[in-house]
Amino acid sequence: MKLVFAIVHSDDSRAVMSEMTKEGFYFTRLSTSGGLLRAGNVTLMAGVEDEKVESLLDLLRRFSSQRKQMIQPSPMYGNEMFMSEPVEITVGGATVFVLDIEQFLKL
Repeated sequence: MKLVFAIVHSDDSRAVMSEMTKEGFYFTRLSTSGGLLRAGNVTLMAGVEDEKVESLLDLLRRFSSQRKQMIQPSPMYGNEMFMSEPVEITVGGATVFVLDIEQFLKL
């Protein structure tokens, strides 16, 4: 048994959760935000049988797409305020942690 944490961009979360439900994966949804951009994320926590982990990872690859986005960096303060140029960054995709589970109970 594995515990899978998948941190998914909020724009992708509906599609990911819908497909996980269709494929029979049970999960808990946690609303989270990223540290760098402070953007909305969804963290999905799922107990998964060992033989189904690859299936879940494939699903996450298909429904969590990376894309480019322009952001305006925060103003920098010193002797005077400085606004830097917009920067292109990659957002989306999923960050996934797969952990071994010693015991899994549904009470």
